[in-house]
This record gives sequence, C-alpha cells and structure tokens, in this order.
Amino acid sequence: MNPLKRLASQTAVYGVSSVFGRFLNYLLVPVLTYTFAPAEYGVVAEFYAYMGFLAVLLMFGLETGYFRFRAGGEWPAENVYATVLRFLVLVNALFLLAAILLREPIAELLRHPGHPEYIWWIAAILTLDSVGAVAFARLRAEDRAGRFATIKLLEIGVNVGLTIFFIYLCRRAFETDPHSLLGQLWDPDIGVGYVFIANLVASLLKLMLLAPQLRDGFRGRFQTNLFNPLIRYSLPMVVIGFAGIINEMLDRAALKYLLPFDDATNMAQLGIYSASYKLSILMALFIQAFRYAGEPFFFSYAKQQDARQTYALVLNWFVICCVFLFLLVTLYLDLFQYFVGAAYREGLDVVPVLLLAGLFLGIYVNLSIWYKLTDRTLLGAGVSLAGAGITILLLLWWVPIYGYAGAAWAHLVCYVSMVVMSYLLGRRYYPVPYEIWRVLGYVAFGVALYLASLWLQPVLDWHALVVGTLCLAVFLLAVLLLDGPRLRQSAVPLGPDARTMRD
Repeated sequence: MNPLKRLASQTAVYGVSSVFGRFLNYLLVPVLTYTFAPAEYGVVAEFYAYMGFLAVLLMFGLETGYFRFRAGGEWPAENVYATVLRFLVLVNALFLLAAILLREPIAELLRHPGHPEYIWWIAAILTLDSVGAVAFARLRAEDRAGRFATIKLLEIGVNVGLTIFFIYLCRRAFETDPHSLLGQLWDPDIGVGYVFIANLVASLLKLMLLAPQLRDGFRGRFQTNLFNPLIRYSLPMVVIGFAGIINEMLDRAALKYLLPFDDATNMAQLGIYSASYKLSILMALFIQAFRYAGEPFFFSYAKQQDARQTYALVLNWFVICCVFLFLLVTLYLDLFQYFVGAAYREGLDVVPVLLLAGLFLGIYVNLSIWYKLTDRTLLGAGVSLAGAGITILLLLWWVPIYGYAGAAWAHLVCYVSMVVMSYLLGRRYYPVPYEIWRVLGYVAFGVALYLASLWLQPVLDWHALVVGTLCLAVFLLAVLLLDGPRLRQSAVPLGPDARTMRD
C-alpha cells in the first residue's frame, strides 16, 4: 500500500475512535456548562490539568521507548513489551497506594479539604490509564487499529453515558424526589465529582477489555539488560512530555493562583477559559489521531529510501487539514458557541488564538521526528524545556495583566517558538526537505481569510455564516488548484520501497 494512503487510513481509523469518541465526550461540555456554574466546572478543569502532568510522569516515556526498541530488532518484541508492562504495573500500584494513604493532606494542599475522595479517584484513573496505555501501544505497533478503536469507543461511551446518567438523570430525580430509586444515587456533596466516578468506571472497563494484551505481557520475560538502555532512552521523553504538558495544561492548573481576584472569581474565570478551550477540540482531536498513527509510521518507514520526501509531503497535507479545521471553527463560531452555556461565552475571543496554537503544536509533532529517529532525545527535551520556560514566563507576566487571554497567547507564542527551534535543529541532525514557505503560506492564508470574514460581515451586511461559507470555499478552491495535482500524484506508490510496506 502507498505509504501516504497507509498513514491516512490508519489516521482515519484512529480518528474514528478519537474524533467520534471525543466528540461524544465533547457533548458533555453543554451538559456540564448548562448544569454547573463556572466555578464548579473549574474544579473539573483543574483536576484534569493535574492528571495531565501525572499521566506523563507515570508513563516514564516508555510508550515511545517501546516503539523504538520493538522496531530495533535487537530484543524479542514480546520481551520488550513484558519489560515495559511489568515496570509500569509496579510503579503505578505504588503511586495509587500512596494517594490513598495521603489523600487528606493532598486535598488540603490543593484547597479542596472537603473532598479527599477526589484524590484517590483521580489516582485510580491514572493508574488504570497508564497500564492500559501500554496495551494500546502494542495494538498500535501491531497495526490493530480496529480493536484499538473499538475499545476506545466503548470506554468513552461508558464515560459519557454514566456522566449523563448521574448528572442529568439522577440529579433531576433527586430534585424531584430524593427518595426515588435514581434520586438516592445522587449525593449533592459529591457534585461534579460524579464526572470522576464515571471516568473511573470507564477506565476499569477498558482495562478488562485489554486483558488479552495484558496477559501477553506477563508471558514474556523481564530483561534487565534491556531495561537499562530502554529507560535511558525513555526518561528524556518524560522531560519532553512533562514540558509539553506545561505548555498545554499549566494554564488551567495555575489560573486560580495567578488571576488577581478572590478564589471564587478565579475559579469562575478558570471555568470560562476551560469551556472556551473545549471549542478548539476539533484541532486537538485531529492532532491526537495523527499522533496515534504517525509515531509508529515514522519509525517503521524510516529505512525507506524516500522516507524524508514522504515526511515532507505528510507535513504539507497535515497543515492543509489543520488550516481547514481552524477555518471551520472560527468561521462558524456563531454555531459552535451554543455548545457552552451562556455564562461561558464571554471567553469566545480566545478560541481563534487557541486554535492557532494547536495548529503549531501539530507542526511541532511532525518536525519532532528528527530527535526520535536519531536517538537525540536529550536535545528534544531541551526544545521542550525551552518551550516550557517560555510558557511559565508568559503566564506569570501576562495572566495577572490580561487574564485568561494572556494564557491563550502564551500557548501560541510557546508553540511557534518550539516549531522554530525544532526546525533549525532538524535541518542539522535529520534534514527533511520540508516546503516551509508553502506550509507557512497556508497558515497565513487561513488567518487572512478569518480576518477577512470579520471585515466583510459589516461591509456586505451579510450573515456571518454566509460570509464564513464563502471564505471556506475560497480556501478549498485554493487547495484544489495549488495541491490537487500533487495529491493525485501522491496516490501512486512513491517508489519500489513503498511495496515493502505491510498492508
């Protein structure tokens, strides 16, 4: 199969689970924002931000390490898998035990003394997800995208279904008759904590469905001589991942401490910002689907003669798709705004900025192959740390002055800086003939069309959706004229090496 077709098909399958599944999860945004006040919704955003940091630490970068050492062929694939899985099971079990024992002082530290149960619920979710991530990595490495997608969809479906069941059905039943069957399942003291309960049940179900992959991990052999180079390769990925989470989630973890208001107002502002962040979800979903398919693809295709040309073509089409998503959301923001409650819509101005930040994050994901394929993960960690430093500096500087808008712009500046650094280092250590001016041209064209739509609405006195549709059509026409012939050409195998790719 043509490599681009293979990557596109794998991205599409992973995208079904990510995009459709996360879209189901996305439907929770109106449920939560129409039910809870911004300050209450801010609690959910805050804890999920903490989970983002901990998830990176508890994986130890071993997901990427698994792909690297499995593809290397120096050790049996089943032993690589067994070594990674057994180590993560042990470490995560110890983490969960510590969270259970220390739940009360941790809750005090986080200013949630009335809910120490949140602490161990979150820890249990993280433990189940970390172990499950290794099993999912094996499915990805074996190109079993169908099973991957099925389990992901079931997990998300259960999570969404239980959240709606508790927060909508049980809560309404309690308000009507607290002694009814459903009403007794609702405890007002738990409140938004039912979001965590639903997530915990869904994560447990996922691990049960992954039982065959987990059993296989205990049939292989833990190899000490493999673990040492594996952990040396993987630990810099923790730094990279942790720095990435700083860039992606530190704002939601830190806003209540940086905003210059009282705690209640800060939590409300956090809730508004987090709801606006959800409106950039389409970009995040596409990047996530691409990551699932792209990482194993980049490793498996690296030895082909036309690998670098293929990577350049992948970036070009990736950016075209991202610019399309940017325009889709920004040009139709009058429709997307109804996914959040009216109390949250004052934050819509930051949505275009967050979408652009996500676009540059996606470009960075593509460019970052240089340090993964050349085993220069320490240099990659340096880029991520530099980005994290920019994020921290700008959050400390801009949030007290501009509020959550400063956090959105900090995202954008950070990811643009990381793209520049990664591109320059990649030119030295793993040169890829990226069409950088074409890529940047598409980004600039997309921003220009968005700004043109804002200018044309009052000038033409047309409805915003009509103007948006016109601008989107102009973009698609430009893509068809500029890159349509190249797309048809890329549908043909790029060379004899392409035939060696496994369907």
